[in-house]
Amino acid sequence: MKLEDQLIMEQIQIGPMQNFAYLIGDRQTRQIAVVDPAWDIAGLTKMIAEREYQLTAALVTHYHPDHCGGSFGHNNVEGVSKLLESHSIPVYAHELEAEGVKKVTGISSTDLKTVASGDKLKIGDIEVEFLHTPGHTPGSQCFRIRNTLVSGDTLFVDGCGRVDLPGSNSEDMYHSLQKLAGLPDDTLLLPGHNYSSVPHATMAETKRTNTYMRINDLSTWKMMMGS
Repeated sequence: MKLEDQLIMEQIQIGPMQNFAYLIGDRQTRQIAVVDPAWDIAGLTKMIAEREYQLTAALVTHYHPDHCGGSFGHNNVEGVSKLLESHSIPVYAHELEAEGVKKVTGISSTDLKTVASGDKLKIGDIEVEFLHTPGHTPGSQCFRIRNTLVSGDTLFVDGCGRVDLPGSNSEDMYHSLQKLAGLPDDTLLLPGHNYSSVPHATMAETKRTNTYMRINDLSTWKMMMGS
């Protein structure tokens, strides 16, 4: 099997906030991880069962409830705690995000595996690299799988995550976007929300059309972001 044919990568729009969850894995072994499981855990687990995938991990980009479950406003969102009721799997979060994930989801330290930037996880023979991209939250992270980047709320096709929320940091976001801008142009960007006219784009396309990716000095960034 060719390497490009071996990768399972499914983008699933879910919930009222146009979130994307993802299934990432190895077509030969049928092992997968789910990224940012929230809103409809029964629907996600049904999809996994119908495809005869073996769920081995949950990967969390950041601790906001629309990505991992929990309460905010008048919303009570299903997430990783609901998933763990039926699947005994580890939940991977960045080491700076672990406390936030535990607080909003109610899962325990034993459910979590903390990672640092550059750490890698094998799902079958598919390797996931964790990239720390703070800004939206202190422990926001992206997942790089070959020439694909699952970016959570760090980078959207036409924007970036908010930096006016508790724990967010505008300057950190600037440096994170600069880091992502250095990825190869053919990298496929898979964002955390469907906030554009297209659900994904290459990094070359994103850098050409996304205003936030076209700012390459911090002073201009601060002026634009009002900080």
